[in-house]
Amino acid sequence: MTRNQIKQVDDGTLVEAMNEWGESALAEAYDRHFTPVVLFSRRVLRDDALAHEVAQETFLHLWTNPEKFDASRGSLRSYLLAKARGKSIDVLRSETSRRKREERSHAEQSLLPQSDIGDVIRERSIADLIRREVKLLPDKERVPIEMAYFGGHTYREVAERLGIPEGTVKSRIRAGLSRMRSELEGSSLATR
Repeated sequence: MTRNQIKQVDDGTLVEAMNEWGESALAEAYDRHFTPVVLFSRRVLRDDALAHEVAQETFLHLWTNPEKFDASRGSLRSYLLAKARGKSIDVLRSETSRRKREERSHAEQSLLPQSDIGDVIRERSIADLIRREVKLLPDKERVPIEMAYFGGHTYREVAERLGIPEGTVKSRIRAGLSRMRSELEGSSLATR
């Protein structure tokens, strides 16, 4: 069928024959209804670029699902506007959610203390120094400290796992921390 013949066909026939006539039928539907769909979407979204995206998606839906249009239920323009309305509302919800997430993230970041690179380097250096000092402790002090502070276990859980009294765990941890404190006090990183 020629382009001029397709122009003469009503919307219902145009959509029914979309599979047979292919892109020519879609192009005619696009020519007839794209502008109203974009204008409608722009009123809902208040954004020209998003309105064009919605219109493109609406026509893509028509192209991939022509059988969903039923001419007995209304005009093709009504069908396309209804699809554009749904897609526009989805975009609005998505954009609103995205903005809220960004605002929340920005607000959370503004509450965090701002540190400069020097602070970060200093903190990492101290953490490395502490890890080294823990490794140098005797096993009877190192193991309970690692379990309690790095493993997240309570003193009672450490005692049960090691099979020793809770009081012994506490005294070994206290002795290990005291030994580490003495070593770290001499460090230039710890005294800054």
